[in-house]
Amino acid sequence: MSAEIVGAFSLRELIPHAQRMCLLDTILDWDQHTVRCTTSSHRDPLNPLRSGGRLAALHLCEYGAQAAAVHGGLLARQAHGGSAAPGMLAALRAVHLAVERIDDIEDELIVDARQRVGGPGGWLYEFEIRVGSRWLARGRASVIFSHG
Repeated sequence: MSAEIVGAFSLRELIPHAQRMCLLDTILDWDQHTVRCTTSSHRDPLNPLRSGGRLAALHLCEYGAQAAAVHGGLLARQAHGGSAAPGMLAALRAVHLAVERIDDIEDELIVDARQRVGGPGGWLYEFEIRVGSRWLARGRASVIFSHG
């Protein structure tokens, strides 16, 4: 595991999301294949994904995709000191949700992402979001890069 722990300011430099749309707070740990982040943004009444004052569990897919983007940014910074190629979420697969909503969860979320495939055309990540040892969401996210 890398000794580098990245704070919120640096974390925001790793992904293209700005201000409150950057849903992750902290990177706890990472290596060549995985990243573990934490967040309490699901409790923020100004979370941009809220609708009618609620935050659906389906939005955990965005948390997982952002963890994948953070991991790609960390790998790019490690490899060449730059940032990852711009990408687009292309597909979500095998998504399983254990709850209906997350705005009522008091504890911090733990967001894990594991790169399964990485290449010049894109990435495939598995993600899991949990509170303690209780999982809330699992799935896979595919990201494609625009080379234009």
